[in-house]
Amino acid sequence: MFTRLLSPLIHLFYPHCCEICGQELPSANELLCLHCQDSLPVTGFHHYAGNPVAHIFRGRMPVADATAVYYYSQASGLQRLVHQFKYHQRKDIVSWLGKQAGYVLRSGGWGAAVDCLVPVPLFPRKEKERGYNQAALLAEAIGAVMGKPMLTQALQRVQYTGTQTRKSRISRWENVKTVFKANPALLTGRHVLLIDDVITTGATTEAAGQALLEAGATVSVCCLAWASG
Repeated sequence: MFTRLLSPLIHLFYPHCCEICGQELPSANELLCLHCQDSLPVTGFHHYAGNPVAHIFRGRMPVADATAVYYYSQASGLQRLVHQFKYHQRKDIVSWLGKQAGYVLRSGGWGAAVDCLVPVPLFPRKEKERGYNQAALLAEAIGAVMGKPMLTQALQRVQYTGTQTRKSRISRWENVKTVFKANPALLTGRHVLLIDDVITTGATTEAAGQALLEAGATVSVCCLAWASG
């Protein structure tokens, strides 16, 4: 805990340090030390169909496949990494995590039937405030490793919604069920891998997926991390 509290100060003076534990790194191209990298909590969900992420959509939305690569774990430091790329302009972290996720999926042969990747979009005003859409950066990095193209114009967020953090599953669904619009010309007959960062109740992912389905696509889902609570 003490090391984590000191980590931002350490990075001020020693920028090439592990993003989680603060240990000095031998290369400026590295983000984590080997110990912290090996400690990232891989779920293994991509190895079996009835995993907890697939279960979220059962009876709610027909998905061909669904997975999350990591557990959203504070103990492993993943929560800190996600917070850094969502709120502190760390595009390098989200791209690095996307590549790691791509390696995990590719090594298991997961997603071979997918034609393209589509990120869950942010509302334009929100994306302008943040400076980027983290789901798009994830999709770009995962797609590069898997050899799959990313479509950025296939799905749009046409309404602004506030934070979902403190809402119940039903409230989350009511908040997002009409906010996405998909382009059938880009999607009809294609198997789409829908990409997002963290999945909890699945309400936002479901709303985006329903729009893709209505546009004629087959949908699989991949999130970077699964927050079980």
